[in-house]
Amino acid sequence: MAASEAFLGVARSTTSARWQAAETIVSGQDLDRAAAAIAEQHPDMPLPVTRILAGRDTENLPVDIFLDPKLRDLMPDPSRFKDMDKAAARLADAVIAGTPVGVFGDYDVDGAASAALLVNVLGALGLTVDVHIPDRMREGYGPNAAALAALQDRGAALIITVDCGIAAHEPLAAVADTGMDVVVIDHHLAGPELPRAHSVINPNRLDEDQAYGHLCAAGVTFMVLVALLRELRGRGHFTADSPAPDLRSQLDLVGLATVCDVVPLVGVNRAFVMQGLKVLAGRSNPGLAALADAAKLNRPPSSHTFGFLLGPRINAGGRIGRSDLGVRLLSTHDGYEAAGLAASLDDLNKKRRTIEQEIRAHAMDMAAAQTDSPVILVGHESWHEGVIGIVAGRLREAFGKPACVVAFGEAGGLNAPGKGSGRSIPG
Repeated sequence: MAASEAFLGVARSTTSARWQAAETIVSGQDLDRAAAAIAEQHPDMPLPVTRILAGRDTENLPVDIFLDPKLRDLMPDPSRFKDMDKAAARLADAVIAGTPVGVFGDYDVDGAASAALLVNVLGALGLTVDVHIPDRMREGYGPNAAALAALQDRGAALIITVDCGIAAHEPLAAVADTGMDVVVIDHHLAGPELPRAHSVINPNRLDEDQAYGHLCAAGVTFMVLVALLRELRGRGHFTADSPAPDLRSQLDLVGLATVCDVVPLVGVNRAFVMQGLKVLAGRSNPGLAALADAAKLNRPPSSHTFGFLLGPRINAGGRIGRSDLGVRLLSTHDGYEAAGLAASLDDLNKKRRTIEQEIRAHAMDMAAAQTDSPVILVGHESWHEGVIGIVAGRLREAFGKPACVVAFGEAGGLNAPGKGSGRSIPG
Protein backbone atom coordinates (compact mmCIF):
# COMPACT_ATOMS: atom_id res chain seq x y z
CA MET A 1 0.00 0.00 0.00
CA ALA A 2 1.15 3.55 -0.63
CA ALA A 3 2.31 5.62 2.33
CA SER A 4 -0.38 8.22 1.61
CA GLU A 5 -3.31 5.78 1.88
CA ALA A 6 -5.31 4.91 4.98
CA PHE A 7 -3.88 2.13 7.13
CA LEU A 8 -6.48 -0.45 8.25
CA GLY A 9 -9.09 2.11 7.22
CA VAL A 10 -7.63 4.90 9.36
CA ALA A 11 -5.81 7.84 7.77
CA ARG A 12 -4.54 9.57 10.93
CA SER A 13 -3.44 8.66 14.44
CA THR A 14 -5.11 9.94 17.62
CA THR A 15 -2.68 12.88 17.55
CA SER A 16 -3.74 13.72 13.96
CA ALA A 17 -0.42 12.54 12.51
CA ARG A 18 -0.67 10.88 9.11
CA TRP A 19 0.17 7.18 9.01
CA GLN A 20 3.41 6.44 7.20
CA ALA A 21 3.07 2.84 6.08
CA ALA A 22 6.04 0.99 4.64
CA GLU A 23 5.76 -0.16 1.06
CA THR A 24 4.89 -3.85 0.74
CA ILE A 25 7.76 -5.73 -0.89
CA VAL A 26 6.03 -9.14 -1.08
CA SER A 27 2.38 -9.55 -2.11
CA GLY A 28 -0.22 -12.04 -3.29
CA GLN A 29 0.47 -15.75 -2.89
CA ASP A 30 4.11 -15.02 -2.13
CA LEU A 31 2.95 -13.00 0.88
CA ASP A 32 0.67 -15.83 2.03
CA ARG A 33 3.47 -18.39 1.78
CA ALA A 34 6.00 -16.15 3.55
CA ALA A 35 3.54 -15.35 6.35
CA ALA A 36 2.75 -19.05 6.81
CA ALA A 37 6.46 -19.86 7.06
CA ILE A 38 6.96 -17.19 9.72
CA ALA A 39 3.89 -18.42 11.63
CA GLU A 40 5.27 -21.96 11.60
CA GLN A 41 8.58 -20.77 13.07
CA HIS A 42 6.84 -18.48 15.57
CA PRO A 43 3.52 -20.09 16.55
CA ASP A 44 2.82 -17.51 19.27
CA MET A 45 3.12 -14.58 16.88
CA PRO A 46 -0.22 -12.95 15.92
CA LEU A 47 -1.13 -13.54 12.28
CA PRO A 48 -1.33 -9.81 11.39
CA VAL A 49 2.27 -9.44 12.59
CA THR A 50 3.44 -12.37 10.49
CA ARG A 51 1.86 -10.77 7.41
CA ILE A 52 3.46 -7.39 8.15
CA LEU A 53 6.87 -9.02 8.55
CA ALA A 54 6.35 -11.08 5.41
CA GLY A 55 5.26 -8.02 3.44
CA ARG A 56 8.36 -6.12 4.45
CA ASP A 57 10.55 -9.14 3.68
CA THR A 58 12.28 -8.20 6.99
CA GLU A 59 14.92 -6.41 4.94
CA ASN A 60 16.32 -9.76 3.74
CA LEU A 61 17.18 -10.75 7.31
CA PRO A 62 16.08 -13.94 9.08
CA VAL A 63 13.09 -13.08 11.26
CA ASP A 64 14.95 -14.02 14.45
CA ILE A 65 17.74 -11.54 13.67
CA PHE A 66 15.25 -8.88 12.59
CA LEU A 67 13.35 -9.17 15.88
CA ASP A 68 16.39 -9.68 18.11
CA PRO A 69 19.26 -7.89 16.34
CA LYS A 70 22.77 -8.40 17.67
CA LEU A 71 26.02 -6.73 16.67
CA ARG A 72 27.74 -10.06 16.07
CA ASP A 73 25.23 -10.74 13.28
CA LEU A 74 25.01 -7.27 11.75
CA MET A 75 28.25 -5.39 12.43
CA PRO A 76 30.33 -4.92 9.27
CA ASP A 77 34.11 -5.02 9.16
CA PRO A 78 35.08 -1.36 9.69
CA SER A 79 37.86 -1.78 7.13
CA ARG A 80 35.23 -1.84 4.38
CA PHE A 81 35.01 1.96 4.64
CA LYS A 82 37.39 4.20 2.71
CA ASP A 83 40.21 5.69 4.83
CA MET A 84 39.19 3.64 7.89
CA ASP A 85 42.47 1.76 8.29
CA LYS A 86 44.39 4.98 7.66
CA ALA A 87 42.42 6.79 10.37
CA ALA A 88 42.77 3.90 12.82
CA ALA A 89 46.55 3.90 12.36
CA ARG A 90 46.73 7.68 12.90
CA LEU A 91 44.61 7.50 16.03
CA ALA A 92 46.67 4.57 17.32
CA ASP A 93 49.81 6.65 16.83
CA ALA A 94 48.16 9.40 18.87
CA VAL A 95 47.26 6.99 21.69
CA ILE A 96 50.78 5.59 21.89
CA ALA A 97 52.36 9.06 21.77
CA GLY A 98 49.85 10.62 24.18
CA THR A 99 48.88 13.27 21.61
CA PRO A 100 46.32 15.85 22.80
CA VAL A 101 43.20 15.70 20.62
CA GLY A 102 40.75 18.42 19.68
CA VAL A 103 37.21 17.41 18.71
CA PHE A 104 34.82 19.63 16.75
CA GLY A 105 31.24 18.40 16.96
CA ASP A 106 27.68 19.46 16.26
CA TYR A 107 25.03 20.86 18.59
CA ASP A 108 22.41 18.14 18.11
CA VAL A 109 22.11 14.77 19.86
CA ASP A 110 24.10 12.92 17.20
CA GLY A 111 26.93 15.44 17.41
CA ALA A 112 26.96 15.40 21.22
CA ALA A 113 26.89 11.60 21.37
CA SER A 114 29.65 11.27 18.76
CA ALA A 115 31.89 13.72 20.60
CA ALA A 116 31.15 12.01 23.92
CA LEU A 117 32.13 8.64 22.43
CA LEU A 118 35.55 10.07 21.58
CA VAL A 119 35.92 11.73 24.99
CA ASN A 120 34.97 8.54 26.81
CA VAL A 121 37.03 6.06 24.80
CA LEU A 122 40.09 8.18 23.97
CA GLY A 123 40.05 9.40 27.57
CA ALA A 124 40.05 5.79 28.78
CA LEU A 125 43.07 5.26 26.53
CA GLY A 126 44.89 8.07 28.32
CA LEU A 127 44.40 10.98 25.93
CA THR A 128 43.39 14.54 26.75
CA VAL A 129 40.38 15.45 24.61
CA ASP A 130 39.27 19.07 24.17
CA VAL A 131 35.78 19.45 22.64
CA HIS A 132 34.29 22.43 20.85
CA ILE A 133 30.58 22.48 20.02
CA PRO A 134 29.63 25.59 18.02
CA ASP A 135 26.99 28.03 19.18
CA ARG A 136 23.99 27.59 16.90
CA MET A 137 23.27 31.32 16.54
CA ARG A 138 26.76 32.84 16.66
CA GLU A 139 28.74 30.22 14.74
CA GLY A 140 26.19 28.15 12.89
CA TYR A 141 26.75 24.60 11.70
CA GLY A 142 30.10 23.05 10.92
CA PRO A 143 33.79 23.76 11.51
CA ASN A 144 34.95 27.35 11.38
CA ALA A 145 38.52 28.61 11.20
CA ALA A 146 38.42 30.55 14.47
CA ALA A 147 37.23 27.59 16.55
CA LEU A 148 39.72 25.20 14.96
CA ALA A 149 42.53 27.68 15.61
CA ALA A 150 41.39 27.96 19.23
CA LEU A 151 41.61 24.18 19.63
CA GLN A 152 45.17 24.32 18.29
CA ASP A 153 46.05 27.21 20.60
CA ARG A 154 44.78 25.20 23.59
CA GLY A 155 47.19 22.39 22.74
CA ALA A 156 45.44 20.05 20.33
CA ALA A 157 47.92 18.31 18.02
CA LEU A 158 45.30 16.26 16.16
CA ILE A 159 41.77 17.37 15.27
CA ILE A 160 38.75 15.14 14.72
CA THR A 161 35.47 16.46 13.35
CA VAL A 162 32.31 14.47 14.10
CA ASP A 163 28.88 14.82 12.49
CA CYS A 164 30.30 17.61 10.34
CA GLY A 165 33.31 18.46 8.21
CA ILE A 166 32.49 16.83 4.90
CA ALA A 167 31.76 20.23 3.33
CA ALA A 168 34.15 22.37 5.43
CA HIS A 169 36.74 22.83 2.68
CA GLU A 170 38.17 26.23 3.62
CA PRO A 171 38.40 25.77 7.43
CA LEU A 172 40.01 22.34 7.11
CA ALA A 173 42.39 23.57 4.42
CA ALA A 174 43.55 26.27 6.85
CA VAL A 175 44.34 23.59 9.43
CA ALA A 176 46.11 21.46 6.84
CA ASP A 177 48.27 24.45 5.92
CA THR A 178 49.62 24.45 9.50
CA GLY A 179 50.77 20.85 9.08
CA MET A 180 48.25 19.42 11.55
CA ASP A 181 46.30 16.28 10.73
CA VAL A 182 42.50 16.27 10.66
CA VAL A 183 40.33 13.16 10.75
CA VAL A 184 36.80 13.75 9.44
CA ILE A 185 34.04 11.46 10.74
CA ASP A 186 30.73 12.32 9.11
CA HIS A 187 27.62 10.79 7.55
CA HIS A 188 26.19 13.66 5.51
CA LEU A 189 26.17 13.34 1.74
CA ALA A 190 29.57 14.22 0.32
CA GLY A 191 30.25 16.23 -2.80
CA PRO A 192 32.57 15.23 -5.63
CA GLU A 193 35.55 16.83 -3.86
CA LEU A 194 36.55 15.79 -0.34
CA PRO A 195 38.02 18.26 2.15
CA ARG A 196 41.78 18.36 2.72
CA ALA A 197 42.23 16.01 5.63
CA HIS A 198 44.39 13.12 6.75
CA SER A 199 41.39 10.81 6.40
CA VAL A 200 37.68 11.11 5.69
CA ILE A 201 35.41 8.36 7.00
CA ASN A 202 31.90 8.74 5.67
CA PRO A 203 29.62 5.97 4.38
CA ASN A 204 28.03 8.59 2.11
CA ARG A 205 31.20 9.44 0.19
CA LEU A 206 30.54 9.21 -3.51
CA ASP A 207 33.18 6.49 -3.83
CA GLU A 208 31.46 4.32 -1.19
CA ASP A 209 28.78 1.80 -2.15
CA GLN A 210 26.26 3.45 0.22
CA ALA A 211 25.42 0.07 1.78
CA TYR A 212 25.79 1.74 5.18
CA GLY A 213 24.58 5.19 4.22
CA HIS A 214 21.89 4.84 6.89
CA LEU A 215 24.41 5.19 9.75
CA CYS A 216 24.28 8.28 11.93
CA ALA A 217 27.53 10.00 12.93
CA ALA A 218 27.68 8.16 16.25
CA GLY A 219 27.37 4.87 14.38
CA VAL A 220 30.28 5.83 12.15
CA THR A 221 32.27 6.98 15.19
CA PHE A 222 31.65 3.61 16.85
CA MET A 223 33.03 1.89 13.73
CA VAL A 224 36.15 4.08 13.93
CA LEU A 225 36.67 3.16 17.58
CA VAL A 226 36.29 -0.55 16.79
CA ALA A 227 38.97 -0.15 14.12
CA LEU A 228 41.19 1.79 16.53
CA LEU A 229 41.06 -0.88 19.24
CA ARG A 230 41.79 -3.57 16.65
CA GLU A 231 44.82 -1.59 15.47
CA LEU A 232 46.06 -1.17 19.04
CA ARG A 233 45.61 -4.88 19.74
CA GLY A 234 47.63 -5.65 16.64
CA ARG A 235 50.42 -3.49 18.02
CA GLY A 236 50.35 -5.30 21.38
CA HIS A 237 49.21 -2.18 23.20
CA PHE A 238 46.85 -3.88 25.65
CA THR A 239 47.88 -6.12 28.54
CA ALA A 240 46.16 -7.98 31.35
CA ASP A 241 46.85 -5.01 33.62
CA SER A 242 45.80 -2.47 30.99
CA PRO A 243 42.94 -3.98 28.96
CA ALA A 244 41.06 -2.36 26.11
CA PRO A 245 38.01 -0.25 26.95
CA ASP A 246 34.71 -2.09 26.59
CA LEU A 247 32.99 -0.42 23.65
CA ARG A 248 29.74 -2.21 24.44
CA SER A 249 29.35 0.09 27.44
CA GLN A 250 29.04 3.01 25.00
CA LEU A 251 26.16 1.58 22.98
CA ASP A 252 23.61 3.64 24.90
CA LEU A 253 25.12 6.71 23.23
CA VAL A 254 25.02 5.09 19.79
CA GLY A 255 21.43 3.93 20.23
CA LEU A 256 20.39 7.36 21.48
CA ALA A 257 21.91 9.10 18.46
CA THR A 258 20.50 6.55 16.02
CA VAL A 259 16.94 7.18 17.19
CA CYS A 260 17.27 10.94 17.62
CA ASP A 261 18.86 11.50 14.21
CA VAL A 262 15.88 9.68 12.68
CA VAL A 263 18.00 7.43 10.48
CA PRO A 264 16.36 4.23 9.14
CA LEU A 265 16.11 1.42 11.69
CA VAL A 266 17.57 -1.19 9.37
CA GLY A 267 20.54 -3.51 9.56
CA VAL A 268 23.12 -2.69 12.20
CA ASN A 269 21.10 0.33 13.32
CA ARG A 270 18.55 -2.09 14.79
CA ALA A 271 21.31 -3.71 16.83
CA PHE A 272 22.64 -0.33 17.97
CA VAL A 273 19.22 0.62 19.33
CA MET A 274 18.31 -2.77 20.82
CA GLN A 275 21.66 -3.22 22.56
CA GLY A 276 21.82 0.46 23.47
CA LEU A 277 18.54 0.18 25.36
CA LYS A 278 19.98 -2.71 27.38
CA VAL A 279 22.99 -0.57 28.33
CA LEU A 280 20.72 2.37 29.17
CA ALA A 281 18.69 0.15 31.51
CA GLY A 282 21.91 -0.62 33.40
CA ARG A 283 22.39 3.12 34.16
CA SER A 284 26.15 2.94 33.63
CA ASN A 285 26.34 6.43 32.09
CA PRO A 286 25.90 8.95 34.93
CA GLY A 287 24.62 11.65 32.59
CA LEU A 288 21.94 9.54 30.95
CA ALA A 289 20.91 8.11 34.33
CA ALA A 290 20.52 11.63 35.73
CA LEU A 291 18.61 12.79 32.67
CA ALA A 292 16.28 9.78 32.91
CA ASP A 293 15.60 10.76 36.53
CA ALA A 294 14.95 14.37 35.51
CA ALA A 295 12.52 13.10 32.86
CA LYS A 296 10.85 10.93 35.54
CA LEU A 297 11.42 7.72 33.63
CA ASN A 298 9.71 5.01 35.69
CA ARG A 299 9.47 2.10 33.25
CA PRO A 300 11.90 -0.03 31.23
CA PRO A 301 13.46 2.14 28.51
CA SER A 302 12.30 1.89 24.91
CA SER A 303 13.01 3.73 21.69
CA HIS A 304 10.43 6.26 22.92
CA THR A 305 12.80 6.96 25.83
CA PHE A 306 15.59 7.86 23.43
CA GLY A 307 13.46 9.85 21.00
CA PHE A 308 10.97 11.66 23.21
CA LEU A 309 12.37 11.81 26.75
CA LEU A 310 16.16 12.05 26.55
CA GLY A 311 16.73 13.42 23.04
CA PRO A 312 14.67 16.62 23.29
CA ARG A 313 16.30 17.53 26.59
CA ILE A 314 19.80 17.11 25.17
CA ASN A 315 18.81 19.05 22.05
CA ALA A 316 17.46 21.89 24.17
CA GLY A 317 20.99 22.92 25.10
CA GLY A 318 21.93 23.44 21.47
CA ARG A 319 18.62 25.05 20.57
CA ILE A 320 18.22 27.76 23.21
CA GLY A 321 20.97 27.32 25.80
CA ARG A 322 24.64 26.36 25.85
CA SER A 323 25.63 24.09 23.01
CA ASP A 324 28.19 22.14 25.06
CA LEU A 325 25.77 20.95 27.76
CA GLY A 326 24.91 17.76 25.86
CA VAL A 327 28.43 16.45 25.39
CA ARG A 328 29.33 17.42 28.95
CA LEU A 329 26.36 15.44 30.25
CA LEU A 330 27.15 12.36 28.14
CA SER A 331 30.84 12.30 29.06
CA THR A 332 30.89 13.17 32.75
CA HIS A 333 31.84 10.53 35.32
CA ASP A 334 30.67 12.64 38.25
CA GLY A 335 27.16 11.95 39.49
CA TYR A 336 26.81 15.35 41.15
CA GLU A 337 27.84 17.17 37.97
CA ALA A 338 25.52 14.93 35.95
CA ALA A 339 22.55 15.83 38.16
CA GLY A 340 23.24 19.54 37.73
CA LEU A 341 23.61 19.29 33.96
CA ALA A 342 20.46 17.17 33.69
CA ALA A 343 18.48 19.71 35.71
CA SER A 344 19.72 22.53 33.48
CA LEU A 345 18.76 20.65 30.31
CA ASP A 346 15.36 19.76 31.75
CA ASP A 347 14.69 23.43 32.52
CA LEU A 348 15.85 24.46 29.04
CA ASN A 349 13.54 21.89 27.49
CA LYS A 350 10.56 23.33 29.35
CA LYS A 351 11.52 26.78 28.09
CA ARG A 352 11.95 25.38 24.58
CA ARG A 353 8.45 23.90 24.69
CA THR A 354 6.95 27.25 25.66
CA ILE A 355 8.82 29.09 22.90
CA GLU A 356 7.89 26.44 20.35
CA GLN A 357 4.20 26.48 21.28
CA GLU A 358 4.00 30.26 20.92
CA ILE A 359 5.74 30.25 17.53
CA ARG A 360 3.76 27.25 16.31
CA ALA A 361 0.43 28.91 17.12
CA HIS A 362 1.52 32.06 15.28
CA ALA A 363 2.86 30.07 12.33
CA MET A 364 -0.30 27.95 12.08
CA ASP A 365 -2.42 31.09 11.78
CA MET A 366 -0.16 32.42 9.04
CA ALA A 367 -0.08 29.09 7.22
CA ALA A 368 -3.87 28.76 7.28
CA ALA A 369 -4.01 31.64 4.80
CA GLN A 370 -1.81 29.71 2.35
CA THR A 371 -4.05 26.72 1.71
CA ASP A 372 -3.86 27.22 -2.06
CA SER A 373 -0.07 27.36 -2.09
CA PRO A 374 1.93 24.19 -2.85
CA VAL A 375 4.48 25.23 -0.18
CA ILE A 376 3.97 26.80 3.23
CA LEU A 377 6.33 29.77 3.78
CA VAL A 378 6.09 31.78 7.01
CA GLY A 379 8.45 34.04 8.95
CA HIS A 380 8.66 36.65 11.69
CA GLU A 381 11.29 38.83 13.34
CA SER A 382 10.40 37.67 16.87
CA TRP A 383 10.84 33.95 16.29
CA HIS A 384 13.70 32.02 17.91
CA GLU A 385 15.82 30.29 15.28
CA GLY A 386 16.56 27.39 17.61
CA VAL A 387 13.06 25.94 17.24
CA ILE A 388 12.04 26.84 13.68
CA GLY A 389 12.97 23.37 12.40
CA ILE A 390 10.54 21.79 14.86
CA VAL A 391 7.81 24.23 13.83
CA ALA A 392 8.44 23.50 10.14
CA GLY A 393 7.92 19.81 10.89
CA ARG A 394 4.64 20.55 12.66
CA LEU A 395 3.40 22.60 9.70
CA ARG A 396 4.29 19.83 7.27
CA GLU A 397 2.35 17.32 9.37
CA ALA A 398 -0.67 19.61 9.71
CA PHE A 399 -0.96 20.66 6.07
CA GLY A 400 0.60 17.70 4.26
CA LYS A 401 2.88 19.88 2.14
CA PRO A 402 6.48 21.20 2.29
CA ALA A 403 6.93 23.93 4.90
CA CYS A 404 9.63 26.57 5.41
CA VAL A 405 9.90 28.71 8.55
CA VAL A 406 12.17 31.77 8.72
CA ALA A 407 13.41 33.66 11.78
CA PHE A 408 14.45 37.23 10.92
CA GLY A 409 16.78 39.35 13.03
CA GLU A 410 14.84 41.63 15.35
CA ALA A 411 17.04 44.65 14.57
CA GLY A 412 16.22 44.76 10.87
CA GLY A 413 12.77 43.23 10.97
CA LEU A 414 11.52 41.46 7.87
CA ASN A 415 14.07 43.36 5.76
CA ALA A 416 16.98 41.78 7.64
CA PRO A 417 18.64 38.51 6.61
CA GLY A 418 16.83 35.54 8.07
CA LYS A 419 17.67 31.97 8.99
CA GLY A 420 15.22 29.38 7.78
CA SER A 421 14.46 25.71 8.12
CA GLY A 422 12.41 23.54 5.79
CA ARG A 423 10.72 20.16 5.98
CA SER A 424 9.46 18.34 2.91
CA ILE A 425 7.21 15.39 2.12
CA PRO A 426 7.88 12.14 0.25
CA GLY A 427 7.73 12.32 -3.52
